[in-house]
Amino acid sequence: MTVFASYPSLADRNVLITGGASGIGASLVEHFAKQGARVGFLDRDDASAHALMAQLGGVAHAPVYEHCDITDLDALQAAINTLREATGPFSVLVNNAANDVRHSLADADEALFERNIAVNLRHQVFATQAVIPDMRSLGGGSIICMGSTGWMQKNAGYPLYAMAKAGIHGFVNGMARELGAHRIRINCLVPGWVITEKQRQLWLDAEGEASIKRMQCLPGYLDASDLARAALFLAADDSRMCTGQDFIVDGGWV
Repeated sequence: MTVFASYPSLADRNVLITGGASGIGASLVEHFAKQGARVGFLDRDDASAHALMAQLGGVAHAPVYEHCDITDLDALQAAINTLREATGPFSVLVNNAANDVRHSLADADEALFERNIAVNLRHQVFATQAVIPDMRSLGGGSIICMGSTGWMQKNAGYPLYAMAKAGIHGFVNGMARELGAHRIRINCLVPGWVITEKQRQLWLDAEGEASIKRMQCLPGYLDASDLARAALFLAADDSRMCTGQDFIVDGGWV
């Protein structure tokens, strides 16, 4: 029987999660809420967000949801401010929102380029900027930026997504020393191929199944909860001396 860790330091801690209504984000919301954290999360999928909250009865603090298109920076700032009023200053940020829609460079134009930056990279920078004053006032905090092994694997089919995700790793390295002076940790949580419902519907075919069996060192599918449990560790006091690092959860693929 598998038994997972609990983290007492996360009880009553205020956590902000972007893209929290479905997939990995929903698992993040669930896992932090079940640790007793006060969770505020952003998304634009209202139906999935409300369904998630309805499933999370019995937690110490019911998650708070705010509708937000994270590509609109004014809306992002306003939504973070609204959630801060509900939960208090944030000591944890999980920059989760992303979209790995397939595309080719031949079909790319300026709009597609800007869209990939906005959806996959830009909001991480400005959400981080928004919570730094909170964390400084609290004497520290943890920022978790969601990267990807996709660009490390040299995967085809999403060059602009790969570019944006690689940029996140650079941002984390570029901020670690500056934030460390204020006891704010920033790390990159790096998923492999996590088999969410979206992945099953769109891209998990016989060829994909064969790739998982051939490339992962560990058998079976990566689940969203595998990433959520890694995020708990990075948010908790247990990882107090971890910053500026890539934490890869991919079953040993890379």
